[in-house]
Amino acid sequence: MFEKGKPVPIFGLSDELLFPPPWMAEPDGLLAVGGDLSRERLLLAYRSGIFPWYEEGQPILWWSPNPRMILVPSEIHIGKSLSRVIKRNEFDVAFDRDFPAVIRKCADFRGPRRDGTWITREMYDAYVALHRAGYAHSVETWRDGVLAGGLYGISLGGCFFGESMFSEADNASKVALAALAKRLHAEGFTLIDCQNHTPHLERLGAREIFRKAFLALLEDGLRARPTRRGSWTEPEAARVDTAEARD
Repeated sequence: MFEKGKPVPIFGLSDELLFPPPWMAEPDGLLAVGGDLSRERLLLAYRSGIFPWYEEGQPILWWSPNPRMILVPSEIHIGKSLSRVIKRNEFDVAFDRDFPAVIRKCADFRGPRRDGTWITREMYDAYVALHRAGYAHSVETWRDGVLAGGLYGISLGGCFFGESMFSEADNASKVALAALAKRLHAEGFTLIDCQNHTPHLERLGAREIFRKAFLALLEDGLRARPTRRGSWTEPEAARVDTAEARD
């Protein structure tokens, strides 16, 4: 049906649960348009190395960028300054304490060159539904009972697909990512998908790899362990060992 190397128009999705192969993506990573954000389609997308990303007023856009930004949990870089923040227990770290609040904060967050948000109401509803189904999880950093930072994503097999993060206090999102990486490494996860390059993630140990290598890692990661559905609320799992700090 699809001939590799032959240029074709962007694939328009129908009601059928089907995606074109990721190598058909445009140079910017755009692969398909349309479809829906049902649980079944979203999970199929992540298992296939594809994710949705679009803005209000646009149709649903599906992407598979090349190269792909990933973080191997054991390779996170916890530098001296971050290690000191963790050692001082400046934040309380929690998993799945308030997933809806994290995704709302990510939608509201404004960073460099980020005037709008891609987390539409449709996206919000879809990922909250995935959370309630036990697939989507949040990592949160709290200070004096106030949510200061965090991130959220999807967990399948031994892969965690990071979607967005926010920080309203210095180092708040970094502490959340450090806690996530420690937990995933301990539980046998092999991959954190970061989707696209950012200098922030690169400084924390993430790196870019070609799509072909990413898809191979994804396949291995999905087989590495069963998908664990349900809440990740385990306070002790959030602790980060400062002995892992590296320069």
